[in-house]
This record gives sequence, structure tokens and C-alpha cells, in this order.
Amino acid sequence: MKPRVHDPLRLAVEAFAKEGGRLEGRWPLAGFERLAESAHAEARPGAADEVAWTVSGEARPVRGGAPELWLHVSAAASVNLECQRCLQPVATPLAVQRSFRFAPDEATAAEIDADSEDDVLVLTRALDLHELVEDELILALPLVPRHDACPQPLAAPATAEEPLAERPNPFAALAALKRGEPH
Repeated sequence: MKPRVHDPLRLAVEAFAKEGGRLEGRWPLAGFERLAESAHAEARPGAADEVAWTVSGEARPVRGGAPELWLHVSAAASVNLECQRCLQPVATPLAVQRSFRFAPDEATAAEIDADSEDDVLVLTRALDLHELVEDELILALPLVPRHDACPQPLAAPATAEEPLAERPNPFAALAALKRGEPH
């Protein structure tokens, strides 16, 4: 029997997992709109920027019950984020590797989720793998992106040895007013 062709944008998870299916590919990074919004304004994803991904399915036998359905997803990309020190673009590699267990309904998913560390999703007729990969890459974004060493030197803060601009002391002006001196 010829293996079934699976569409990653409408993946039939149950059939894919039971077959032990495997898919891989590359999608343009610009096609991940929510992820692309995180990029530095001056370094948005270009035509050559891609997300490499793989997904494999697994049906784990369970004694006395239906097999557990699993998807193992991995994805990698590089996004130019804004460095929080120098505010310039910083190439940030993102890599995710997650496994998802599928439950037949919301109640079962909540029960499994409460009792285990597994990531549990509700089984649907068709899963949009593109959306799942984007969600996982967004979750992998660093909280504070920054260069190890910024390419442009930052303005040094004033030190005690450097005189600050001479400004009148507001308390001296107040004292002068109290003494009746002109300010």
C-alpha cells in the first residue's frame, strides 16, 4: 500500500501518527507574520531567510487502551531582533524541539495536562503545522536580545572625574531668595 501524502497546512494528526509519518521542509521566514513583527524595523526577513522544520508522528501502544498519539516537531531560524543595549539588529538563532501528545477532547486533555509534564493538545481533523511552528518559535524568542559585544560603542556614562555641565543649584537659589538677595 502506498503511503498517504500529508499536507503540513492541514495535517491529519491521527493518520500521520499511526503511520509513523515524517515530513520536513523550509518555509520563508517572511510568511510567519507574527514572528516577523518581532524583527528589527531595519532588518525585516528577506527572501533568503527561511525556517527549516521537521515533524514526525508516533502512536505509542498503551496496555488495554488506544495508543497515545504524538507529534515531534523541530524548527530552526535566525531572526534579526533589536539589541536592548545598542538598539541595532542582532542576528538571533532560534531552535525548538517539542513533543506534543494529543487527546481526543478538551476534558481528557485537561486531565492529562494536570497529571503529567507532557504538552497536550486536543486532536483536531486538521492541524496547521505552519501555525504551530510559528507559535513555538515565538515562545523561543529571548526576553532581552543583545549582542555579546555591541558593534558600535555605547555612549559612556558620566563619571565623577568628568565635570557635569554647570547648573545653578536650585537650593542655593532658594537660599538667596530667603536672604532677600536678587537671583
